[in-house]
Amino acid sequence: MEIKTISTDVLIIGSGGAGSRAAIEVDDAGLKAIIVSKGLSFRSGCTGMAEGGYNAVFRTVDKDDSIEAHIHDTLKGGSYLNDKKLVDILVNESPKRLIDLENYGALFDRQESGEIDQRPFGGQTYRRTCYQGDRTGAELLNALKEEIIRRDIECIEEVMITSLVTDGEQVIGATGLNLKDSSLIYFKAKSVILASGGAGQLYPVTSNTFQKNGDGFAIAFRAGASLVDMEQVQFHPTGMVAPESKKGVLVTEAVRAEGGKLINKDGERFMSKYAPEKMELATRDVVARSIYQEIIEGRGTENGGVYLDISHLDDDYIDEKLETMVLQFENVGVDIKHGPIEVAPTAHHFMGGLKINTDASTSLKNLFGAGEVCGGVHGANRLGGNALADTQVFGKIAGESASKAAAATELKTNEEQVEKEASRIESLIKKGTIKPLEFKNNIKNLMWEKVAIVRDEKTLNEALGQLQEMQKDLENLDVSDKKQYNDELVNALEVINMVEICILTVKSAILRRESRGAHFRSDFPETKDEWKKSIIFNKNKIEFEAR
Repeated sequence: MEIKTISTDVLIIGSGGAGSRAAIEVDDAGLKAIIVSKGLSFRSGCTGMAEGGYNAVFRTVDKDDSIEAHIHDTLKGGSYLNDKKLVDILVNESPKRLIDLENYGALFDRQESGEIDQRPFGGQTYRRTCYQGDRTGAELLNALKEEIIRRDIECIEEVMITSLVTDGEQVIGATGLNLKDSSLIYFKAKSVILASGGAGQLYPVTSNTFQKNGDGFAIAFRAGASLVDMEQVQFHPTGMVAPESKKGVLVTEAVRAEGGKLINKDGERFMSKYAPEKMELATRDVVARSIYQEIIEGRGTENGGVYLDISHLDDDYIDEKLETMVLQFENVGVDIKHGPIEVAPTAHHFMGGLKINTDASTSLKNLFGAGEVCGGVHGANRLGGNALADTQVFGKIAGESASKAAAATELKTNEEQVEKEASRIESLIKKGTIKPLEFKNNIKNLMWEKVAIVRDEKTLNEALGQLQEMQKDLENLDVSDKKQYNDELVNALEVINMVEICILTVKSAILRRESRGAHFRSDFPETKDEWKKSIIFNKNKIEFEAR
C-alpha cells in the first residue's frame, strides 16, 4: 500500500464548526494547522445543516435572562448529567464567540433597534437563541470557511482518518485513507484535535450527513482515550417522514419556536397531555417520546408520523422566519404555509463521546477534542441552540490548548504503527460472503429496533448478543480491490467502527438502570439519585463519575 507522509504542527480532524474554529486559533498562535475532512471540506459535517440557532445570553429580547439562567436550563435539560465545569465555560464564553463569528462576516437577524434578535427554543426559560432565519449553521460555517480561506489554512478533503498514531506516551499523528486512490497518508503532528462529529448514521433514520458513523469515537477509544455517557443518544422530535428519500431530514425546532403545533391524526394537540406548561417547546427528549407514544398507540399518520402545523401563521412571516423549511417542503410538493406537514423522531445528536477536561484535553496526551465528538457538555439531553455554541466555545479552547502542546513538542514518528495500519486496511480487501453496505444496514436496523427511543433490559441484551456475533462476522466482509473511490473498503472500515461503538452504547444503556434524559428505560422509568453519575468507558476499564 502506497504511504505518503505529511507533517504539520496541529492536525485537525473535521472541517465543521468546531474544527474550523480550532484551526483559526492555531493560526493565531502562529502555527501550521491542517484540516482533514472525510468528505468535502466544510460540507461533510453537521454544522452547515443546523438550522435553528445559537444560544447566548445577550438579553436583547428578555432583559431578565442571565448567565445563571442559561446554566440552570442547560443542567436541567441535561438531567444533571452534564459536567458542570464544561457548562460554565460554554455559557460564559458563548456570547464572545458569537461576536467572533460576526467579525468573520456572519450575519445574525436583528431587531428594528439594531440589536440582535433572539427566539425561544425548547427547555429555555428566556428567549436566548440567536439566529439567521432557519439557516443559522450555514451562515456560521460560511463565515468560518471564508476566514480559513483568507488565512490560507490548508484543507485536505476526502480522506478518512482510520487510526491515531501514538508513541506509547502521547498522540503523534494519524493515518488516513485517501478516498481518491486508496493510498494511505501518514499525518505527523505535534498535537491532534478531534472534531469529527457524532454518529447519527448508527441508525437508519437520521438528520446527520452520511459521513457520521462514529469514526472519531472509535479511533479515540482504540488509541486508549476515555468515552463518557455513550448511552445518551438524542432523537430530534421532528424529522421528515415522506417521501422515503427524505426520511429523517431535519425539520428545525425553529418551526415549533415560531408557533408550530403538534397534532395527532385525531386532530388533538397532544403535547398538553405530556408537557402542559412547555407544550411543543418542552425538551427534545420529552417531545420525541411524546410523538413516539402517539404513534405506537395508533394515533399517528398513515406514514407513521404526526402532524406539525404552522398554517395559522401569516404567509409573509413564515417566508421570513422559515425560508429553508418552505423550500425544503416545496421540493416534495408540500405547502407548509397552507397545511400541516408530517414529522417523526430522527436520530440527531450524541450527547456522549470523548471525555474532555476544561482545556479540551483528553485522557491521551496531545489529543484534544471539540464539538459533538465530545461528551459531558450536554449531559443526558442537549438543548437546541447549545450545539452551535459548543462548536465555537470548545473549538477555540481546543485550538489554544493544542497550540500550546505543539509548541512544547517535537515531531515524532512511529513507522511500525503506520505499517501495521496499512496491513490492517489491506487485509480487508478479499472475497467474502457479505457486502459491507448490507452489513451496515443490518447494524442500523438492529439499533433502530432495539436501542432507540424506548429501551428495556431484554431487548438491549438481545442487541448486545447480536452485535457481538456481528463482530465475529466482520471476518466475512467482501471487499473488491478497487483504487478510486472504493466504497466497499470505506464501508468495511466504517462497519468495524460502528459495531465497536454500538457495543459500547448498548453496554452503557444496560448499565444505566434508570431513565434520564434521552435514555428511557421502560423497565426503569424513574430517574434515580444514585444514578446521577456518568459512565466512562476506557479499553482497559469502566468507571463511574459522580455529577
